[in-house]
Amino acid sequence: MEILTSLIEAFFEFKAYVMLPFFIIIIGLIIKMRIGVLLRSALQLGTGFAGVFIVFSFFVDNIRPAVETIMNVRGLDFPVLDVGWPPLAAITWSSSIAPLSIPFIIIINIIMLATKTTRTVYIDIWNYWHLALIGALLLSISNNYLIAFGAILVITVYTIKNADWTAPYMSREMGLKGVTIAPVSVIGILPFSEFMDDLYDRIPFVKNWNFNPHTDESKLKHFAEPVVIGFVIGILLGTTAGYSFKDVLELGIHIAAVMFLLPKCGDLIGEGILPVSNSMREKIQSWFPGRKGLNVAVDTGILMNNKSVIVTGLILMPIALAIALVLPGNKTLPLGDLPNLLSVIAVTVLISKGNVIRSVLTGIPIVITFLLISSSMSGLITDLSKGTGMNFGMGQLITAFTDGGHHMRFYLLHLFQGNFIALITIPVVLGLMYLSHRRYKRNLNEDDI
Repeated sequence: MEILTSLIEAFFEFKAYVMLPFFIIIIGLIIKMRIGVLLRSALQLGTGFAGVFIVFSFFVDNIRPAVETIMNVRGLDFPVLDVGWPPLAAITWSSSIAPLSIPFIIIINIIMLATKTTRTVYIDIWNYWHLALIGALLLSISNNYLIAFGAILVITVYTIKNADWTAPYMSREMGLKGVTIAPVSVIGILPFSEFMDDLYDRIPFVKNWNFNPHTDESKLKHFAEPVVIGFVIGILLGTTAGYSFKDVLELGIHIAAVMFLLPKCGDLIGEGILPVSNSMREKIQSWFPGRKGLNVAVDTGILMNNKSVIVTGLILMPIALAIALVLPGNKTLPLGDLPNLLSVIAVTVLISKGNVIRSVLTGIPIVITFLLISSSMSGLITDLSKGTGMNFGMGQLITAFTDGGHHMRFYLLHLFQGNFIALITIPVVLGLMYLSHRRYKRNLNEDDI
């Protein structure tokens, strides 16, 4: 067991954009893809994800000094460090339950496919860490593997069902049939986002508000471009931080560059993943005769070429920073995980048909709860990091703004500890899921039913 754990830890020390092409090549060989097409797809996928990582790092490096300057001017102190999701993933893969979670999740998916309780092929192994994290957290508290695997089972089924319900939005908004989204950090908020979207339809005036830069063909469409909005936000952030005129302009151009490059990376990821996902879907359908309409779950990088997704995430970033500065009970300033808002809010944007106004309105309560939950989870996440040998400094509390603040993971953590409030709110959670299932049925095309 120790040897297996060491091998997996060593493997997951590689960056995601190195591991993903490796996974793609293995999967492609299993389903007997042509070598030339497979290698090209793997390289495009790895290059696209590397671009996303580079762009995100550049973005954080540019806004961090401005945000820290604003903090110093206001005399604010945040004791919890937002380290972002990569360290959280590394902490999870270093836990003893992570190696066991991989075959466990695959078996769950196979059973669901065989029993026709899902249409999702969930083999995005890199993103399994999202599911294993709840097990690692509960294991650190209870030292009970049965409880830990019970929570992994529940969050896996929940995630796979949400992936099912996401597929029609991918087809409608992105024109991608047979593809859905994998990370629970993104699709886990689908029931809430759908509830809010239905609510807006029932509010006079609000239901008619619409701003969709992805399809806007008006004379003002150029002002809705992510590059323009990125430049404006950079100017505002630099001005608020008291930068010189030169530095303000440079920050505006830098953020505009980030918004230009991200869609290009998304295009590359899409070009790389589609041949593999199509071949995989065809092969798996041959293993399950009579099944049709299967969907392959992939990472959200494929959505980074949607202008509405980029603009919504970009607008929510300064809103998140502003809320963090004044929110009672918040102990962290979102920096490391701040760019992840682009991914986390992506499916919410698809649900709203690319309507940025609705997506931002839905995103605000999501951001508020992210801040409060990630702050409250900091002690447990810090203890887990120490238990896996990772150290961020003496007495330093750590968290991750979006992944450390994820609602379903927080809910299951308390549910599996027998928390009374979590127990009595089970009907609410099931009710939201039922509404999502009904909406999914409405969204399906007749030939897919």
